[in-house]
Amino acid sequence: MTEITRLFDFPYYQLENHPLDNALVTKHNNEWVNTSTKDYLDKANALSRALLKLGVKKDDKIAVISSTNRTEWHIVDIGTLQTGAQTIPIYPTISSEDYEYILNHSESVYCFVSDKDVLEKINKIKSKTKLKEVYSFDVIEGCKNYSELFELGKDKSNQNDVEARKDAVSASDLATIIYTSGTTGKPKGVMLSHANIVSNVFAVEKRFPLERNQKILSFLPICHIFERTFLYLCQYRCISIHFAESIDKIGDNLKEVKPNMITVVPRLIEKVFDKIIAKGQDLSGIKKKLFFWAVDLGTRFEPYGQNGWWYELKLALARKLIFSKWQEALGGNIVFMASGSAALQPRLGHIFGAADIPIMECYGLTETSPGVSVSDRRNKGWKIGYVGKAIDDVDVKIAEDGEILCKGPNIMMGYYKDPEKTAEVMTGDYFHTGDKGEIDADGFLKITGRKKEMFKTSGGKYIVPTLLENELKQSRFIEQVMVIGEGEKMAAALIQPNFDFIKDWIDKKQLTIGKSEIDIANSDIIKDRIQKEMNICNEKFGKWEQIKVFKLTPEVWSIDAGHLTPTLKMKRDTIKKMYLDLIEEIYRP
Repeated sequence: MTEITRLFDFPYYQLENHPLDNALVTKHNNEWVNTSTKDYLDKANALSRALLKLGVKKDDKIAVISSTNRTEWHIVDIGTLQTGAQTIPIYPTISSEDYEYILNHSESVYCFVSDKDVLEKINKIKSKTKLKEVYSFDVIEGCKNYSELFELGKDKSNQNDVEARKDAVSASDLATIIYTSGTTGKPKGVMLSHANIVSNVFAVEKRFPLERNQKILSFLPICHIFERTFLYLCQYRCISIHFAESIDKIGDNLKEVKPNMITVVPRLIEKVFDKIIAKGQDLSGIKKKLFFWAVDLGTRFEPYGQNGWWYELKLALARKLIFSKWQEALGGNIVFMASGSAALQPRLGHIFGAADIPIMECYGLTETSPGVSVSDRRNKGWKIGYVGKAIDDVDVKIAEDGEILCKGPNIMMGYYKDPEKTAEVMTGDYFHTGDKGEIDADGFLKITGRKKEMFKTSGGKYIVPTLLENELKQSRFIEQVMVIGEGEKMAAALIQPNFDFIKDWIDKKQLTIGKSEIDIANSDIIKDRIQKEMNICNEKFGKWEQIKVFKLTPEVWSIDAGHLTPTLKMKRDTIKKMYLDLIEEIYRP
């Protein structure tokens, strides 16, 4: 029986205990193509043999950049790790300059890319790196295809060398370096050992009610540790992993695959909810009234029947008449969704809980492999507005200044080639998360803000921008918002309007407003309408926190334009630089 101490042990465990015909499933030419557990490992071993023939040594670095999650990524991952080399997963959406920095900093010797777009970025900087060769998953003219390595590794005569390499890998060895997307400065290389991630898989698995032969749909970036750890967990639990074609096709893929569980980020849930509400607005008569009655009922939902029998009776009716259609849109089999990366609006936690599509919030960072705390709908381990309780063997405490500190087997080995930055975030065995939080009497952790994002006005008052931002993003008129005001006399906000919703609103109201982004951002009618949303928000905060002025931006905030990180977090410093003129208008008109 395989003892799991290293990441490549997971698929071998699956092979011995419950091999699957559909271990990894990717869509090619409009057809879902299965890879069995055996084929997965056969290909991984062929790849390992080929890498040894290419001269790959223990502790060499091999980069993997894929625009979508796919079977090939995992074959490369296991094939690389069992040679004693390390994988360097890289976000596909970053610039060529960032590729150059990461490839050089990690000293990567080979690189696997998914498609032509990524290859073009790599080719721009390849000559400035130590890359010996680039292999692509897609068939691309002028680029070696990764299937050539299976041919090179077809001869099994050096499989004993592969086995020797596997045996030489210990749990404490470095497995991967993940470069944080970072909102400021150059990305830091987070070093995670096999033991860091394996311990996290086992601890998180206890909170996820998943069973053998269930299915999941994977679409969050695999280069992010949240999705990657979750997929190792699925391999351990012998669950079939289907890879979504793209975010654009996620709706179709959910209906085709009918998964039992998906991982999400709050921004995605917000967009799903906005689309659901837009469909509700298009209804009429009794159907529309029933729809919004159910949504209103959902805002008051609490788990475990806390609202009493009369509420539960109404909820059962709402689920039958309205919420069942929400479930169908997600494939009809969702047991729960796991949300990470940022805090979820409690309102959405209540409504989706009412819809019987519970969102289990998780908390962690790349540096913590990633799980620190995880919600569990069983055993009263779910409290909306909280990110669950600390997982086994991870100790969480709140420092005097409110910062969340944690220690355990999941804490990173350190930042690659940067002992100074490593020392800055460690106090003994405790890692400083940079997040602020509270732990209630029942042991539930609540995130209250980001330590570095909290600022003080010139009047000496502290403001936590995320609290205001999360409140404002509940408005359907607002897509993105960033609260500013550090060292200034008052808090203000930069807002990216929800252009799609506003264009529909203009049509419904039959207003004579231009519908370009610039027209909307400059419209006094739109500004007045958003001011109403601002007034509602301000009522919930102290006078010193209230947003006195806001400016609308005419651009969509995006990853490609540089506003957002690949995990959809705002790059605050970058956004400030982009809109210096608007900030000047606010504070120095």
